[in-house]
Formats: sequence, structure tokens, C-alpha cells
Amino acid sequence: MDVVLATDSDLDAVAALVNSGYRGDSSRAGWTTEADFLGGQRTDAEALRADLKARPGAVLLTLRDEPQGELLGSVWLEPRGDDVWYLGMLTVRPDLQARQLGRTLLAEAERHAHARGARRMRMSVITVRDTLIAWYERRGYVRTGETLPFPYGNERFGIPLRDDLRFAVLEKALER
Repeated sequence: MDVVLATDSDLDAVAALVNSGYRGDSSRAGWTTEADFLGGQRTDAEALRADLKARPGAVLLTLRDEPQGELLGSVWLEPRGDDVWYLGMLTVRPDLQARQLGRTLLAEAERHAHARGARRMRMSVITVRDTLIAWYERRGYVRTGETLPFPYGNERFGIPLRDDLRFAVLEKALER
């Protein structure tokens, strides 16, 4: 597996991968779809570019079978304090989710952040995604008890198909 920092030329492919993994009929090929409760696109290359520029230290990691190979996965990482990093948009191509690529990418993301001083990794997951939350819990993440409101009215995060969406905050202590 080849896990490297995304470059600007990767952003169109990353956005397409993220959208295919989270929304629409293509996302139903995997088990991590949000299509039943969110419509619209998840992101686009311009939003990714703007977010990377606005958040010092933030990166996207990409996963391929080999250098210059087809994009199989990606993940957003962002420092959020002296020893805390945020992990988001962990995406694996829906038709390949049975290959355990998500586990590989998550472990590489944790190593990347830890090598840059992270002692804790945080994330937020929509509370109705019980199966996904359980997957993260099996990898050492725990619910902090904190919840965050869903940004209703901001279509950048999708078009809600139900009115009970919130985010659960999960955290994991990273090994020294």
C-alpha cells in the first residue's frame, strides 16, 4: 500500500472518491453510505483546496495499491491543539470496502498525526451511523459524551433528509 500526502492535482479525484463513498447510489455499494439521511454532494475540489489553505497543518492522505495507481482511499487530518488532531472524511472506494483498506488508512493516519505530536485523535460522526461508530469503537475510539449540532441550512455539509441529525464526538489516545 502507498499512503502519501495528497497534492493539488489529487483534489478532483479525492472529491470524486469522497462523494462516491458517502452520497448517492454509488455509496450503496459499501456499508458507510449516508445516502439514506443526507443528499447532495459531500465536497468538491474547490472546498478541499480552500479548507487546506485555511487550516495550517491540515493534510489529506491518499491510499493507492502502488505509487501513481488508482485512488483507493483518502482521509483528512488536521491539528486542533498542542496534542490533538482531528480525523475526518475517511473514505475507501465503496466496492473495495471488504479489503480492510479502511483499517490500513486509519492506522496510517494515526501514525502520521502521532509523528507530528498528536497524543489524541478526535472525530465527529453523525449519531445515526451506529455501524460506523461501532467500527471506530472496535479500533479504540470512545464516545466523549459530547455532541455537536448538525449544520442545518448549510448545504456544504449536505441536504438533510431527516431532522434529528447530530454529531457524536469520539476520541482515541494514541500510543507513545
